Amino acid sequence: MTPRPSPASAAARPPRRTAGVGLLLVSIGLIALTMRGPFVAVAPVVRHLEDELGLSAWELGLLTGIPVLCFALASPLASLSARRLGAEVAVTLNLLGVLAGVVLRSLDGTVVTMLGTVLLGVAITVGNIAVPLIIRRDFTPARQGMAMGVYTAALNVGSFVTSVASAPLADAWGWRLSLAASALFAVVALVFWAAAVGVRRAAVPEPVAAEGGRTHDGGRRRGVAVTVALVVGFGGQAFSYYGVTAWLPSLLSDELGLSSTSAGAGASLFQILAIVGALGTPLLARRAGTMAAVVTLGVLWLAVPVGLLAAPGLWAVWSSLGGAAQGGGITLIFSAILAIARDQASAGRMSAIVQGVGYGFGAVAPTLIGSVHAAAGSWTPPLLMVLGSVLCFAVGTFAGLRMAAHRRG
Repeated sequence: MTPRPSPASAAARPPRRTAGVGLLLVSIGLIALTMRGPFVAVAPVVRHLEDELGLSAWELGLLTGIPVLCFALASPLASLSARRLGAEVAVTLNLLGVLAGVVLRSLDGTVVTMLGTVLLGVAITVGNIAVPLIIRRDFTPARQGMAMGVYTAALNVGSFVTSVASAPLADAWGWRLSLAASALFAVVALVFWAAAVGVRRAAVPEPVAAEGGRTHDGGRRRGVAVTVALVVGFGGQAFSYYGVTAWLPSLLSDELGLSSTSAGAGASLFQILAIVGALGTPLLARRAGTMAAVVTLGVLWLAVPVGLLAAPGLWAVWSSLGGAAQGGGITLIFSAILAIARDQASAGRMSAIVQGVGYGFGAVAPTLIGSVHAAAGSWTPPLLMVLGSVLCFAVGTFAGLRMAAHRRG
């Protein structure tokens, strides 16, 4: 999954001291805390938004759906900004955009709240592209999987902490302060980011140039095939994740009669166990091989739809296994992109394509699954849809990595 760099790419990577790499890893973790929590924060304060702003159910759905749509639609723009401005400046814009977006979203008025949400989604999209580029360039191939695991784990930590803290903050201080609280993470991340890369590199644009020569037609066709396979893999991952995240509490409540608290616990397990998958997948890939990691994650993911269909009473087990799978899946696919791409520019383009299309599937998942459930009056068809998307993740990721291995050979 992490081939030995060519002499050209090794020479292009700026040298960093060990202490600098450690500080960079901490700053990447802090940045990741800001990149999912802000839009997860809306769900726990929905009633406050309904009461004070008079938002409809459709408008409330937009507040959580807009960022995911931005992940899909703004990925090409994010990739372009990372190339034209440099990854460091792109990350700085990401953090400044998150800071401005969460504050703007907390001000008065429905239009302002929506504009803040759009700004937030675009800013996070830039970070989705730029942070992996930093990991590819500044960490050795042997440590890229570990760095990506820390990044993915921190994404889920941010989601979990925000989902737990938002409602109590809203009850104590109001929904505006609750939604704006994510700005504190952005401020801290900005300070560490400037310390890790230097104020000048964080603020002065430095365009990224391609490092290699031309690719022959056969290599280009194989590169397209690998990208398409990873699009299928990440699309399956994103559809499964956002579909399960949106509807797992409702499913548990309908099928098992669980209270909202107990059903929420199932969703919390699904989110927090992602940390285990994110940190454990690079170790598994190193010890057992990348293909073994894909198969393992596919089996764990399948436990969610198959387990809920066959033995829903064991929902805590299925939520935990699925949580580990979703955390490991995104780590594996992003690590594969870093390893496969021949230089920074191609890594940014491949990442934009994979994320843009993949998050598009994720964006439609909650609505599509909800519509199918409403039409069927049962959770069996939606779970079969999740099963199919999980198979897409496993088959697409496996095929992409196999083709990439042959391409390198």
